[in-house]
Order: sequence, then structure tokens, then C-alpha cells
Amino acid sequence: MDGSETRLTPVSDAAEASQTLAEQLFHRLTDAILQGELPLGSKISEPALAQRYGVSRGPLREALHRLQERHLITRVPNQGPRVVEATAEMLQSIYGVREVLEGLAAREAARSMSAEDIEALAEGVRRHEAEIAGLQPGVHNALGAADRDFHFRIARASGNPLLIEYLCNQFYPLLRLYRSRSDSIALRTRALVEHKRILDAIQDRDPELAEIMMRRHIRSAGERRAEAMAFASVDQQTRGGPRRRSRA
Repeated sequence: MDGSETRLTPVSDAAEASQTLAEQLFHRLTDAILQGELPLGSKISEPALAQRYGVSRGPLREALHRLQERHLITRVPNQGPRVVEATAEMLQSIYGVREVLEGLAAREAARSMSAEDIEALAEGVRRHEAEIAGLQPGVHNALGAADRDFHFRIARASGNPLLIEYLCNQFYPLLRLYRSRSDSIALRTRALVEHKRILDAIQDRDPELAEIMMRRHIRSAGERRAEAMAFASVDQQTRGGPRRRSRA
């Protein structure tokens, strides 16, 4: 990668520059992890990253601290920071909490969503259906564009700033770590059917049913993701294990 493309833009004031560079670096590193540029489980070299992005160690450490808070990196004593591993245990934890939070978000959205926002949600479902109709086998779609939009809209429509923070800024990025090659159009179609049921409940202004339908959807999605993850793990073992890049 060309160093001129990765270096971050400095700001004149020293304190503001440090904060701004840390914020920029946090987003760049988040993208690098979610896109696989920093492989899962790989060791993070602070000197290498500081040189790669053209920043000092202060903003870098602040960005790494934020990544640790978002559970995208982990620190092991005497080993330093590493990108998290996608494990079945973490997946279960994420979906367990997500079921409760998204159920509450759907309940609140059914109460407070405007007619315009509900129509936008419905349009998103129609777009999702069109997306699936045009998908080819093997295309990843874990919280893909239309799917992500559906969940983001409901979370934001809850009007609860804590729900929005936890779901949109913490849980949804984590979910993108669990994309699997064993996804299928059939499974995505099933998710779409569940989205339609949630939409119906919200359109009917039925908070209890919206929560029930959302919780069922998240529970079912977690089970599907766990099965896909187990299948991918067996497939990797059969092929001789995953190949990891040592890039820092």
C-alpha cells in the first residue's frame, strides 16, 4: 500500500490534532479489521502501524484503546494487542445481548416511528428482496447493505441514545467479523421473511408483537450464524487450516 495514501491529515492545533488523528485512525483501523487487512487473531505492531499511517504513538494508542473498548482487539499479558478471534463463545454472547436490545428497539420503534420512516423501512425491505433476487451464490451478506439498513433504521427509531450507541456503534461492527462462506441465498431469504413480519408488526403499531418478532429473528439468526461458523471451521480443517497473513 502506498504510504502517501495511508498517512492521516494533520491539524494545526496540537491537542485538536491528537484527538482528530486518533478519531481518524480508529475508523481506519476498524475498516482494516472488518475488511480483513488486519487478519483475525493477528498480532498488532504499534511501531509498524505508526509508520504505516504516519502518526505518533499517542494517537495510535488512543485509537487502539477505543478498538479494545469495542471488542475489536484484545490485550493478552506479555503478548501485546491482537485482533480478536471470531469464536463461537463470543458469537453466543453477542447474539444473546443483541436479542434483548433489538427487541426493545423494535418495541419502541413500533410506538414512535413516523409514517415516513415506516415507509422508508418498507422500501428498504423491498430493496433487500430485490438484492436477494439478484445475488449469486457465495456472495457475503452478513449485515449487508439492505439488511444493515433495516436494523439501523429500527435502532435509530427507538429514540434511545444508549440503544443506538450499543447497537449501531458496537454490536453491528462486531457482527461483520462473522461473515461466513457457508451463507446461502435460502438462509438470506428466510431472514427477509422474518424482516417482513417485524415490519408488519411495526406498521400495525403493535409494540409487543414487534418485540416478539424481532427477538425470534435475532435468535434464529444467531443459530444460523453459529451453524455456518461451525461448518466453515470443519471446512478449514479439512482443507488444512486457514492461512493467515502476518501483515501488521
